[in-house]
Amino acid sequence: MKHCQKILILDDEDALRAIIAQRLTRKGYEILEAGTAKEGLSLLKETLIDAVLLDIKLPDGDGLILLPKIKQLQADLQVVMLTGNGTIESAIEAMKLGAYDYLTKPCNLSELEITLQKALEKQKLLLENTGLRQVVNRQTPEQKIIAESAPMNALLEMTRKVAQTDASVLIQGESGVGKELIAQAIHLGSSRVNRPWVPVNAGAIPEALIESELFGHEKGAFTGAGTQKIGLVEMADNGTLFLDEIGEMPLSIQVKLLRFLESGEFRRVGDTRLRRVDVRIVAATNRDLKQEINHGRFREDLFYRLNGLTLIVPPLRERREDILPLVKHFLETQSKNKLLDHDYSLLPETKERLLTYDFPGNIRELFHLIERGQILSIDGRITPQDIWGKSEQLLKTSPSFNSEEKFFNLFHDHHYPSLEDVEKHYILATLKKVKGNKTQAANLLGISVRNLYRKLQNYGMVE
Repeated sequence: MKHCQKILILDDEDALRAIIAQRLTRKGYEILEAGTAKEGLSLLKETLIDAVLLDIKLPDGDGLILLPKIKQLQADLQVVMLTGNGTIESAIEAMKLGAYDYLTKPCNLSELEITLQKALEKQKLLLENTGLRQVVNRQTPEQKIIAESAPMNALLEMTRKVAQTDASVLIQGESGVGKELIAQAIHLGSSRVNRPWVPVNAGAIPEALIESELFGHEKGAFTGAGTQKIGLVEMADNGTLFLDEIGEMPLSIQVKLLRFLESGEFRRVGDTRLRRVDVRIVAATNRDLKQEINHGRFREDLFYRLNGLTLIVPPLRERREDILPLVKHFLETQSKNKLLDHDYSLLPETKERLLTYDFPGNIRELFHLIERGQILSIDGRITPQDIWGKSEQLLKTSPSFNSEEKFFNLFHDHHYPSLEDVEKHYILATLKKVKGNKTQAANLLGISVRNLYRKLQNYGMVE
């Protein structure tokens, strides 16, 4: 579906507005009109706009004063100033304040079209760059879909077909299988690729805040709402909204989400006005939604509204041909990003163990295990013990000591080190390997970050 760009004509001359609106409507733009600064600001608070034609002289304000307020509301939209009293000084001032260009009345409509087209091209580029930065900032080794197996190739073929439609999609699969990657592939293969991609984890937002996060709120709508907030559905206008873990969404919000899916309309918290956006919904869950319906935790009508197109991501144990290619990709990505001390490889028995392991945590668990193996390996050759470990081999697999003897030699006053000493040195060795990254160290040690900090405090190693 082609995005219909919205243009706001903010000018107090009715006849001029009508002429420009008629011309631009024929060119395929969606036109909104306002004759005062108050009307224009109201429209900008309700609707996402791509460009504004702004008269410098309005009945209730100066366009140069209004311009920063407009940019504050919607930073990426482009503003073309219009004036019947053009001066070099006001043109320079308008450009300093963020205007794209400056035209004097009576303006040539062809020139206006060209200027507007260029302004919209700049706006599109800004959006694309913003989206690209978001993707780069989120980039992890998990970001690439590896598909050597037949089940994954079949899934990707179905994903390509689904992407070309504009229907809502439900992605099902166990935790850690890569549902968000499939959702991103749908967005990237769709006509909305250059529009916003907005992911949200429905299970990670407190129930009291989820409505405000999704639909936004007005200033003073509730305690703590000190400013107006645009919700995620507005941010995703003309793009894709990815609702991860939708099975954990509270029933009270499911009702409002269903209404939004059916009409494209919503209300901000604390507002009576209906707003409309064009958003494609892609949802994902690791729960059995039919079972959730039977238990009264998920609405049946919402399920059928989402279930028009369903993609099921297979667990890693059902796509074992992808295991070693995934490991290879993970190691190559870390090497390119200079995250490794040296080259790492898997011993044949390690590969064999990986290929027979069931991976209840799927790809997320696979990457975690390989990362653990890297840290605990002695010479870069990852053994099964480095990955899975054994309680009786704790000292031998310590990342800082080549042998049990060297470890014991650190303790001159004890024939055997205490359990606390073993733990302390094991934690320090792990932190050294991950260059002090406490989150990564906690994951490898199998404890929470909070627990790690508590242990470090007990050892007197943090303030």
